[in-house]
Amino acid sequence: MDYQEFINAVDKVACVISVQKNADGTYGELCNEASNLLYLKSVNVLPENYVPGVPYYQYIGRDHNFEAMAMRCILENRLIHSYVDAEFYNAWLDLYMMPLQSEEEDRGYCLFTYEMSPKIDSRKLAAISPQVAWQVIRTAMKFRETPDFANAVQAVIDDLRESCKANRCCLLLTDFEQRTCSVLGDSVIEGDDTPRMSTYVNDAFFTIVETWTDAIAGSNCYIIHDEKDMEKLKDGNPPWYYSMKAAGVQNLVLYPLRYNGKTLGYVWATNFDDAETLNIKATLEVSTFILATEIANHLMFQEMKRLSDEDLLTGLLNRNAMNNRISELTCGEKVLQKPYGIVFVDLNGLKKVNDQGGHVAGDEFLRTAANILKDVYHDCDVYRIGGDEFLIFSTELSQEEFNRRIETLRIRAEESEEVRFAIGSCYADAKEDVRDAMRLADERMYEDKEKYYQQHPED
Repeated sequence: MDYQEFINAVDKVACVISVQKNADGTYGELCNEASNLLYLKSVNVLPENYVPGVPYYQYIGRDHNFEAMAMRCILENRLIHSYVDAEFYNAWLDLYMMPLQSEEEDRGYCLFTYEMSPKIDSRKLAAISPQVAWQVIRTAMKFRETPDFANAVQAVIDDLRESCKANRCCLLLTDFEQRTCSVLGDSVIEGDDTPRMSTYVNDAFFTIVETWTDAIAGSNCYIIHDEKDMEKLKDGNPPWYYSMKAAGVQNLVLYPLRYNGKTLGYVWATNFDDAETLNIKATLEVSTFILATEIANHLMFQEMKRLSDEDLLTGLLNRNAMNNRISELTCGEKVLQKPYGIVFVDLNGLKKVNDQGGHVAGDEFLRTAANILKDVYHDCDVYRIGGDEFLIFSTELSQEEFNRRIETLRIRAEESEEVRFAIGSCYADAKEDVRDAMRLADERMYEDKEKYYQQHPED
């Protein structure tokens, strides 16, 4: 068959891919056998420079997923369609692979064609099978069923694991600036005694996570089908290989969670039915798109909440956060179940520091005080509620420990040789109105402050 004549008749970007079938059951490299002018233009190759029959990666970047799809198309005589976010091209690809007849027993062929667009086409993304559509609808609904984001994500991961018929499905959040990662959802099939993913995730694990970008190599996912793929991984990435071997991984599909060009994390499934790989890919392609959007919105909301609740100078909670906390308690939205403690703290001598050293010195004075408060009350909520005023809200300390912390605070201030606190406190029963406890603690703080200035009028 004249594949060049055939491909010239295709009115889309297209080429013919082939693979050599060896007698020992192995296969040669995927080769580009014929390309039309539209394809050559898309890969920036002049017609006079085109050489047929060479490895496909002479014209496009090597892509593990492309190879896997082409091999399945040719060897299993399957029509392949995928709509993918191709990071390498900064575009979305609507691609098709169709098996072609071969006159050679030891070589198979397929047609590869695609359309590229810079932005996602929701209609194409939604053009999925009823089975995949049902799973995607379930994923979207989970985020509407509960206001608890972590519980919603866990429910989605449980569903995805069942849909993929995998032994494990996990969602890992990543922060490449801080070089940290954390498990947001981890689902393991019943009876599997593999340790939870959180036992693997530590500072050293991020060095493995960093390699996943290169593994995906600008594609939309990374797939390990079998032991042969595992051996390839062993040659190229031994730490990741041994990590997965230790966890009993036989195959894997890994998808990045991307939003606005940023990788927010990864979702993966392991030890699934390899015959269902295409359906699993289709499910995860759309589900991860929804997950990435939901996670991005959640992170943005959390950041906005942090900015509205955090004092930027000291890193403590601010007055707005305190007002919200008190409002929740006074209106009955939240109810205290245990005795609680309130501590009002005021900095003595801030005006003198500002007068002598300026506001830069004053800011450093406030940060020093805040660090002492955070250290002593590391397990409590600490608020900066005014220029030099702070409040500590404790719900987990016994009265004995509550009083001991106050003494510790005074000692730490004296040891600093620069910070002096006026302190007032109240330890109250859970039934007592929090506003009354705050009023009493505030009065005691001002009494303590007045004593200080009587003894140190120069401040």
